[in-house]
Amino acid sequence: MAVDSSLSPLGPPACEKDAKALQFIEETTRNADAVQERVLSEILARNAQTEYLKRFKLGGATDRKTFKSKLPVITYEDLQPEIQRIANGDRSPILSAHPISEFLTSSGTSAGERKLMPTIQEELDRRQLLYSLLMPVMNLCVPGLDKGKGLYFLFVKSETKTPGGLLARPVLTSYYKSEHFKTRPYDPYNVYTSPTDAILCPDSFQSMYAQMLCGLLEREKVLRLGAVFASGLLRAIRFLQLNWQQLAEDIRTGTLSSKITDSDLKSCIGRILKPDPELADFMSKQCGNENWDGILTRIWPNTKYLDVIVTGAMAQYIPTLDYYSGGLPMACTMYASSECYFGLNLNPMCKPSEVSYTIMPNMAYFEFLPYEPNLVSGGGESGTRLVDLVNVEVGREYELVITTYAGLHRYRVGDILRVTGFHNSAPQFHFVRRKNVLLSIDSHKTDEAALPLPIDNASQRLQTFSQSREARRLTSTRCRDV
Repeated sequence: MAVDSSLSPLGPPACEKDAKALQFIEETTRNADAVQERVLSEILARNAQTEYLKRFKLGGATDRKTFKSKLPVITYEDLQPEIQRIANGDRSPILSAHPISEFLTSSGTSAGERKLMPTIQEELDRRQLLYSLLMPVMNLCVPGLDKGKGLYFLFVKSETKTPGGLLARPVLTSYYKSEHFKTRPYDPYNVYTSPTDAILCPDSFQSMYAQMLCGLLEREKVLRLGAVFASGLLRAIRFLQLNWQQLAEDIRTGTLSSKITDSDLKSCIGRILKPDPELADFMSKQCGNENWDGILTRIWPNTKYLDVIVTGAMAQYIPTLDYYSGGLPMACTMYASSECYFGLNLNPMCKPSEVSYTIMPNMAYFEFLPYEPNLVSGGGESGTRLVDLVNVEVGREYELVITTYAGLHRYRVGDILRVTGFHNSAPQFHFVRRKNVLLSIDSHKTDEAALPLPIDNASQRLQTFSQSREARRLTSTRCRDV
């Protein structure tokens, strides 16, 4: 059935597919509390016979009142014994009625050990659903993205196996290696210059080289540039600074560098690499110049925005990206972690300081622990009961607590969020910081909340640069610490 595209409050969609996605966002956020009630009921009913829920004697109850009265709010340390049993090979329904398919690695515990977050196969469908909403929203802000491609620097990271044989790897590595990504249908609004073989190459140098080369070969088709994090895009710029001469030589001769030994890469790039002396000369002129101010828009002149995360710890890189991009807008599109994918930015072209994420109530069951940063005791917790998704208050800060289909129940994620408003009945949050996290910036320990002042100072300094030497030094130094 056709969707009436004129009814979307977000704006006129670019196509019928976008109209359905925008309608889904509207319906889900308009009925946020009912969706939350359904999600919790589904999770509790499905996992009723798990060891964890039986321990707290829910007796098959699926209502909020019983859930809140019987289940404690927990941290990762509370779950470590159960997680260790699963990692060691226990396949009984400990946390989830569905089999744990793998572990997603997250940032370390206070003891410095990485976290292992259990997940189930169907979570890939849920993540894919959120990904499918990003471009329909972006198309409202930036028209014509179906007329070109995106140059995204995406990489897989190393994975290990637990003693029980389950994979343990970062959430994005899990996604890129999934059939959802590898066999994704063609979408003219979401075409990459990077071949899938280049993204999946485990050798980081060869992967970056191949992705950069393909992006250069199609430089006039590139409409958006990105990486997952701002630091990742700066690594790509630094890579170009160090390797542009070899890249230009490959383009000039139409032959691939001997440094590329991966057979899949050699095959896929061999099909598109042809001698192009004119492009090689252009590369030499642009990259051989001392001044790299605005280099991204000089090499990729049709770029409309940068797609990178620049909130939280990544805010430190905004001035440097401004320098290299000539002030291109920076879009932060979604909010996600190893534990759960949470929501998306419905105004992705806003200033980085104004980014707010709308929590999608179908992704998990969300609760919020009121947080008072000036309280010393209790780590900032106000001591009041947790607040449901639709009952948070604008202007207040909360710590995020989630209950997921994969078996996390009332789990404290550790993210501190400030409510900035609502879209329909779903709240919108500004990411404030990770609770009790210290950042390592150029060998100094800094609280995330203390970042704005040095960022402003760095911005003023960068405005005075007439040469790129200092900016190159900044890129090289900062990228080592991420």
